[in-house]
Amino acid sequence: MSTYQSLIQSLPSQPKTWLITGVAGFIGSNLLEHLLKLNQRVVGLDNFATGHQRNLDEVQGLVAPEQWAGFRFIEGDIRSLADCEKVCAGVDYVLHQAALGSVPRSINDPITSNDTNISGFLNMLVAARDAGVKSFTYAASSSTYGDHPALPKVEENIGKPLSPYAVTKYVNELYADVFAKTYGFKTIGLRYFNVFGKRQDPNGAYAAVIPKWTAAMVSGEDVFINGDGETSRDFCFIENAVEANLLAATAHEDGKNEVYNVAVGDRTTLNVLFDALKEALAQNGVVYEKGPVYRDFRSGDVRHSQADISKAAKVLGYSPEYRIREGIAKAMPWYLE
Repeated sequence: MSTYQSLIQSLPSQPKTWLITGVAGFIGSNLLEHLLKLNQRVVGLDNFATGHQRNLDEVQGLVAPEQWAGFRFIEGDIRSLADCEKVCAGVDYVLHQAALGSVPRSINDPITSNDTNISGFLNMLVAARDAGVKSFTYAASSSTYGDHPALPKVEENIGKPLSPYAVTKYVNELYADVFAKTYGFKTIGLRYFNVFGKRQDPNGAYAAVIPKWTAAMVSGEDVFINGDGETSRDFCFIENAVEANLLAATAHEDGKNEVYNVAVGDRTTLNVLFDALKEALAQNGVVYEKGPVYRDFRSGDVRHSQADISKAAKVLGYSPEYRIREGIAKAMPWYLE
């Protein structure tokens, strides 16, 4: 039995109180669904800047009424210290997912990204420290590797940031480290690599590539690839990210005050991704006959990304169950629905 399987077997008999910031978002709502199904108590915070009420409604329809009764939602903003203090009170585990994602968004509006991702993060650190929570797990980012050329990406070796977003996520790690040294408040950062899955928004200027392309294919619209299509990413299915969060939150003390890559340790080009989505749609009865439309490379993007996940495997017991094609196959019915 894996470390994760053992954990999810033991959790229902030991209910704890979990705080999820950004609970109405893509990753936050998936964490909420899993925790409620494990009979945990959950406090959720969101200001609906990028999250959606429909995500919470969907989760409500997927869990038992008595499980949903274990969820308390507070509409608020991590940029307000008072809101952070309110939601941290009486909490065992913090899963801090709230942030303004997207490299292009941060380039267009660096001030709001900074306010949310740095000032908001600092508010959460202070509130969680003062509330005496058992653990604080936060969403870090693979963008922190910046211009460092080596593959696969190893946690200890980073380059210079390539976007304001990357700066904000690196500063999160610096603050977390300083809080450990100064206050003895230890955290775990999870460097996500291109997470995808159900409830990931396909709409808007900053939509992630998999839901955006899938929505275009279903509608028979053009799919645009930035560059030559040989840019590669380590695509990570949402179930893997949920596993990493639960393992991190319950990790032993010697696993804290660290950052870990959350991915599958693989590399998929955008051209291969395009073909994989086309195949998955065809298996669900949707035929897309167009080829991709290539355009200029996008500012701030790294060329290749692939994670070394050995540290998370060794220390946390992380063992991702889904590779990209398995994740796409599992997510596709939701996208189509």
